[in-house]
This record gives sequence, structure tokens and C-alpha cells, in this order.
Amino acid sequence: MNQLEVRDLCKTYVVNKRPNNVLRNVNLTVEEGEMVAVMGPSGSGKSTLLYTVSGMDGITAGRVTFAGREIGNLSTGEMSKIRLKEMGFIFQQMYMLKNLTIYDNIILPAYQAKSGRGVEGRREVNERAMELMRKLGIAEIGENDITEVSGGQLQRACICRSLINNPQMVFADEPTGALNQQSAKEVMRELNRINREGTTIMLVTHDGKVAAKCDRVLYIEDGNIKGEIRLGKLKGEEVKDRERKLTGWLWEMGF
Repeated sequence: MNQLEVRDLCKTYVVNKRPNNVLRNVNLTVEEGEMVAVMGPSGSGKSTLLYTVSGMDGITAGRVTFAGREIGNLSTGEMSKIRLKEMGFIFQQMYMLKNLTIYDNIILPAYQAKSGRGVEGRREVNERAMELMRKLGIAEIGENDITEVSGGQLQRACICRSLINNPQMVFADEPTGALNQQSAKEVMRELNRINREGTTIMLVTHDGKVAAKCDRVLYIEDGNIKGEIRLGKLKGEEVKDRERKLTGWLWEMGF
């Protein structure tokens, strides 16, 4: 079943009274449980695509269907509820509230949802937050301020926050872009793990090593999908072979 279906998607910005067509008749699907990467040159529309298909930005034309619902037909309030309860978000810039601890930042989205209201609801949220933090190896930094942890730890905290409401799908915009190589490996290990557990993931990246760990890679250029390559689920130690295959394909695409 398709988690996300995009048909003839267009996105146009008007800059100085001149239209800038960032996305042009984009068509794609993401199946439940799939992990898809989007690559392309700078300015090709990668991040704009992620923001429009997740409802963070409006569409100019076309249709985006998430979990069977056409998001273009939803009100602002309805879309906000879907983003809160059914979607998770991870960004290159690790946005967290400076006046809250790591733990409090993680639980905040769940406390805002109905499931996190009342004594019992909050107890369940607290338990899930601790479980996520243990799985991602950051249980010991829960009471730290966001300035007291490493970039890799902070990004893993952002992953915990994105998962706190049990989303159907996670959208990630350059999730390893601000990290060193070791931290990037750790973050991708966790993203692969949560994907194997059933969470659908769509991520934007410029890094072939990151994309090679995804099931499928889409290549966008000049606002349109120019091609895709299927790599399948990551298994064992086949990463280098996948990287070589992807590098050759990207070269053919002109990347």
C-alpha cells in the first residue's frame, strides 16, 4: 500500500513579480515501510519537494495523498493534526527549545497531542520517551541542556522527538548534514533500525553514503524527477557495493 502518492505536483514561488517554478509536474509514490532518498544538485527542488509532500508548504497544482487522504483538501488545523500525530520531522538544523532539557524537548510534541493529556497519558509518554532514548543510546543525557551534548547526540534526540507520537512516516531534510562522519554513521544506523521496525522514511541528502543505505533513490533536477534506482533493503555488510552502484548511477545522471 502507498503511504504517499504524488501526482503532477507543481510549486511556484513569485519573486519580484516573476514566477519561479521550483517543482514541475512531479510524480512519485512511497510505499509503507519503504526508505527513500532524494538527491540532486543544489537548487534542484529537493527540500521544496519534502516540504510540500509533508504539508509544511502549500502546493500550487497537482495532488498529494498521504495515507489515503488528499492533503490539499485539508484545513490548516486538520493538516497540523496529521503532522503532529502521523508524521515525524528531522532537520539538518537541530531545532530544539533552549530553555528545555533534552528529555523535555522530546516529550513536548506528545504532551501537545491528545494522547499525552491526563495522568495516564503523560505516564505512557514519559515511558515511551525513556524507551526511545535507551534505544538510541542517549538515556544518560536526558537532563542535559541542548548546549551540553554533542551534535550526534542532539540529532539522535531529534530522532526520538520525531518518533514520540508513533508516526506513520518520518521526513528528514539532510539529517546528517551538520554531523561528522562518525556521528552521521550512528544517525543512519538508527534511521535504518526504525525503518526495519516499520516506520516509512523519506529523506533528502547530498551524501551518497547516506543515500546508499536507503531502499530507493530518486534523482531530481530542475524541479522534476529524472530517474530512480532501487537498491533494496540494507542487509549485512554490503554497503560498499551499494555505494559503488549508486555512484555509477549518479554519474550517469550527471550528478
